[in-house]
Amino acid sequence: MNEFELQHLPEAYRPLSPWSYFGLGILYALPLLGWIFLILTGISVVYGAFSACVQTDLKYINAYSSVSHCGPVLFAILMMNQTAATGAVLQMLSHGLMTALFFALIGMIYGRTHTRDVRELSGLMKVMPFLSVCYVIAGLANLGLPGLSGFVAEMTIFVGSFQNFDVFHRTLTIIACSSIVITAVYILRLVGKILYGTCTNKHHLALTDATWDERFAVICLIICVAGLGMAPFWVSHMIGESALPVVSHLIP
Repeated sequence: MNEFELQHLPEAYRPLSPWSYFGLGILYALPLLGWIFLILTGISVVYGAFSACVQTDLKYINAYSSVSHCGPVLFAILMMNQTAATGAVLQMLSHGLMTALFFALIGMIYGRTHTRDVRELSGLMKVMPFLSVCYVIAGLANLGLPGLSGFVAEMTIFVGSFQNFDVFHRTLTIIACSSIVITAVYILRLVGKILYGTCTNKHHLALTDATWDERFAVICLIICVAGLGMAPFWVSHMIGESALPVVSHLIP
């Protein structure tokens, strides 16, 4: 069959591309090899959280935090149920909003202090109160405080994960849950270090707070994070209905 005839064939009768076969192979292999990826994602969740604890650069802390928060996405997909799959999409949405908020705030702080080293930052709450309060809100969303998007996404994932009654899945879920405690450790330590205490650098005392356009951008992101956390049902219902056909094809 030549190329002209292929183009005029109905979509259902056209041969699949190599990438389509690759994708189908992954879908059919997931139920068989899922336990390997579950172990790897469980390790990555805890490893990312522990790695963030020892970093001193704000961007590195956020990067390793992303490793810890992106792991539960694949973790939830491999649980093969609608609740966990809904949590995976919510986690991607929540993580995108939180990461945008974090990097925006880090960029604004770096633009004024010209450093991202945690050891050189302290007492910023007195110098830049607006940016400092917003950073605290971002940190609380990151560690999963109820009322913010991080809590809704992670709780949905773990509730869906516990719907698997075997010891293997529940043990890995408990290990993944421990990352929340580790996240709380490095977020609260970071907030206490750079925002509170005495400002040790005299040049930082002359710094200015956020401008009106920076405030507008940050407030918009905070509204999205808080809105997803306080009114998640309309989003979760929409995602759940979309995830059900996908999950039903994955379950053998």
